[in-house]
Amino acid sequence: MIWTRSAFLTAILLASGLVAAEDSPRKYSAAEFYENTSFYVSSTEFAVSPDGKRLLVTSDATGIFNSVALNLETGEQTPLTESDNDAVFSVSYFPDGARFLYTSDKGGDELNHLYAGGPDNESLDLTPGEGLRAGFVGWVNQGESFIVMSNERDSRFNDLYRYDSETYQRELVFKNEVGADSFVVSPDGSIAVFVKSRTSADNDLYRVSLGGNDSPELMTPHDGDIAHSVYGFMPEGDKLVIGTDAFGEFRQAWTYDLNSGEQALLVDDDWDVTSVSFSPRGRYQVHSVNEDASTKVTITDRASGKAISLPTGLPKGNVGGVRFTPDEKSLVLRINSDTSPGDIFLISLGKNEFRQLTTALNPEINQADLVESSVIRYESFDGLEIPSILYKPKGANAENPVPALVLVHGGPGGQSNTGYDAEVQHLVNHGYAVLAANNRGSDGYGKTFYHLDDRRHGEDDLDDIVMARTYLESLDWVDNDKIGIWGGSYGGYMVMAALAFRPEAFEVGVNVFGVTNWIRTLLSIPDWWEAAREEIYDELGDPNTDDAERLRRISPLFHANNITKPVLVVQGANDPRVLQVESDEMVAAVRKNNVPVEYLLFPDEGHGFNKRENRVTASEAYLSFLNKYLRGNE
Repeated sequence: MIWTRSAFLTAILLASGLVAAEDSPRKYSAAEFYENTSFYVSSTEFAVSPDGKRLLVTSDATGIFNSVALNLETGEQTPLTESDNDAVFSVSYFPDGARFLYTSDKGGDELNHLYAGGPDNESLDLTPGEGLRAGFVGWVNQGESFIVMSNERDSRFNDLYRYDSETYQRELVFKNEVGADSFVVSPDGSIAVFVKSRTSADNDLYRVSLGGNDSPELMTPHDGDIAHSVYGFMPEGDKLVIGTDAFGEFRQAWTYDLNSGEQALLVDDDWDVTSVSFSPRGRYQVHSVNEDASTKVTITDRASGKAISLPTGLPKGNVGGVRFTPDEKSLVLRINSDTSPGDIFLISLGKNEFRQLTTALNPEINQADLVESSVIRYESFDGLEIPSILYKPKGANAENPVPALVLVHGGPGGQSNTGYDAEVQHLVNHGYAVLAANNRGSDGYGKTFYHLDDRRHGEDDLDDIVMARTYLESLDWVDNDKIGIWGGSYGGYMVMAALAFRPEAFEVGVNVFGVTNWIRTLLSIPDWWEAAREEIYDELGDPNTDDAERLRRISPLFHANNITKPVLVVQGANDPRVLQVESDEMVAAVRKNNVPVEYLLFPDEGHGFNKRENRVTASEAYLSFLNKYLRGNE
């Protein structure tokens, strides 16, 4: 045999494990996929310590999320909290750099409290009490004080309190009796701006003086349906940056002069502008765009108006968590790709230099064994194009067709995005194709697309998902007789809706934390969602009105007798959104049909997974169930 130079090098790399054979990647366990470490950068102006040497991050290196200080020179990680039960999420350093803020709930119940942590791992609950929910809003007066929201006075609404950064003494500065939500505060702490929803397509922005008795002032009078959001204040403090879809399908960023009310376009794009922020001294502007299910970030020098080029050699992927050192000479960012969890990099501004500070991917996993996604579009029943993300297992071809899953995201107005997903990669690695469908009603594709499913849930959007099967059947490398459906939260509802209302569409279903009884779910909305209740009812229906008839009609629980295909149901006992009773009743009802049902209940989780061991257990259960009932090899 005569070897070419390229073939010889490929053979060496295959033998060494540095690349994977296209048709024979190594198979990894769920535990190996979850031995990665997730890193998330704090989102406040004091994410980097005042001395510029440490970055406050959230990490699950121990198996559960905790606060960690990341040394920007060495990459050394110093634990700041040591919780082994309840997840901890970092918020911000204090201006002194010795203390920090973090939030935590109990077992996923979403009743977060705000804590101050210290250098010796001591902590203080700044928002004590039973049954309340609190969170950080922002620093004011260069960090002399900070604003906290809490629903302790009225469980329905968040009031605002100003805390002294040294003594933690506080005062009530805004008594929320109007359903205010999504607060930002001015740098001097004099005003707050908030969103007040009217419908799922229409809302307004208001401003209110903090510490005074003035009524909130409407900032966005308008006709018709216009959705607004608020990104924050310009560094100078005299202007606000808001988002609006008033001028087209997608959200633009505009400035709003607080003195004159004059508005001016700041960022425009062919996709939604999702965030706008600034460096500590205001020299740089950072904005992100949701571009076809991927995040694109632009960093602009405000003096020159020119975008900054990031260093060559940085890995490709979704960029986020951009934070600057106090002197604005360096920045950190997080890059996440389909084949690698998010890693943190330090960038020296003005130089073509960077340093990787973390290694998130389990070193036992060969990155070349993992699969990059493709963004595709398929035609639905009415000709509408459905954007989706497709994962093709290595070695799948016409001679070796593989089983497939249609993955439905949560929401209902969520979106499946590119980027690392251990659950998906685990199943793809074991030979399952995955099509993550962004059915009508998904975010990111314009306001018309987003509202196409309003009061049509479980109908048109469900048919989009059923048509995903038709697309998969058109691929010669997919086994047309082995296609299932999988989803979480609203996606879990879509799983049960498909099995109940389109019983021949899929061979199996995996329902994770899914709604099955819309009447109960909408009547049991947590108190702290009161500000959004009108918006939720506008989109889904009001169970206290004649809408109840339709909500019952689209609820799988009341049509469980139609279900004939095997199903795996996963539920968190502490879930405040989809109560455990929903899954209990659904499982019992389907079992009456003599249909195979597996039920996995996590006593220490809520609406999602915070603990690594539980993620591993769930992923192993998915694979075992699918191997038995879809692939049929167990």
